[in-house]
Amino acid sequence: QVHLVESGGGLVQAGGSLRLSCSAGERASGINAMGWYRQAPGKERELVATISSGGITIYGDFVKGRFTIAGDNAKNTVTLQMNSLKPEDTAVYYCDIEGRTKNNGIPFNYWGQGTQVTVSS
Repeated sequence: QVHLVESGGGLVQAGGSLRLSCSAGERASGINAMGWYRQAPGKERELVATISSGGITIYGDFVKGRFTIAGDNAKNTVTLQMNSLKPEDTAVYYCDIEGRTKNNGIPFNYWGQGTQVTVSS
């Protein structure tokens, strides 16, 4: 079991910036990718950005160059720098990790509890 610790959400005005961080703890192993998803009220959870252990990044179409994801494999942390925030970015942002256990290759997927991001107009 991996416990994800998220931080960095909050309230910001449109055009502002926030930086989200997530840590899986240095003892976690077998992680193949870490990322962020978000869910706004009444909407489905959607991909914001992910980064693989090899550094390959994938962004949601709505990001359009505004957000940057970065990972630290040694520390098992992932950050999401969000710039030029819009009111429609308001949502609960969830950290996610995926991987396989090293001893027997069983896939795993863990989610954080979520952090609220609110962008005022």
